Amino acid sequence: MDRERIVHEMGLGPIWKLRTPATEVMPDAAMETHAAIVESPEANPAAAELPVPSFVSNADAIPVSAMAWDELAAAASACRRCRLCEQRKQAVLGVGDTGADWLFVGEGPGAEEDECGEPFVGQAGKLLDNMLAAIGLKRGRDVYIANAVKCRPPENRTPAADEIAACRPFLERQIELLQPKLIAALGRPAAQTLLQTEVKIGAARGKLHDYQGIPLIVSYHPAYLLRTLLDKAKAWEDLCFMRQTMETRKVD
Repeated sequence: MDRERIVHEMGLGPIWKLRTPATEVMPDAAMETHAAIVESPEANPAAAELPVPSFVSNADAIPVSAMAWDELAAAASACRRCRLCEQRKQAVLGVGDTGADWLFVGEGPGAEEDECGEPFVGQAGKLLDNMLAAIGLKRGRDVYIANAVKCRPPENRTPAADEIAACRPFLERQIELLQPKLIAALGRPAAQTLLQTEVKIGAARGKLHDYQGIPLIVSYHPAYLLRTLLDKAKAWEDLCFMRQTMETRKVD
């Protein structure tokens, strides 16, 4: 299949179809070229460890690391760990199957997500749903979707390092509760939050990373793909790599 057809099939209308077995979609030669791919223009400072601001709410009476799902949702809603709480309409913890094997992590809520309280809605959400369908997945069924930060950054800007650091305990606890078999980091902020290091998407793609023993694969954020159509073909390769990785884990 040529690249133009792949890009066409990754549009918001047609659903992708997995054309070849997962074990054939990522040959060694293709893997070796990923390191040379030019970094996408997504930008965010490294999510370095920074002190949490002093205006932490009483919602932290119970450590986030000890919370169950209901407590975690309540704590996120009441959280005032950083300045993002000042303009949000609501915190957006995540959505999906809390027993899921697949975890997809994005950057942060946008205007529509802030309005409805669910991550990845609107055009980017539709594209993500098509991406999931392309590899036999569906939102809410063996899939959980979260973000690096739970409150909308003003004007949909990239979250700052201190905002990511303040929100990281929520994401870490979600992962502890889920115990997914695979994490997909969508976009540079998500990848840097999870890997705790500076990340270049072009160099990080096509490789199997590790988050506390859980395989992690880096790919592009759907919102970026809506602006950069040619990179949808690369995202398709990433999805096939994800599926191949999961199939390998099942065999093991």
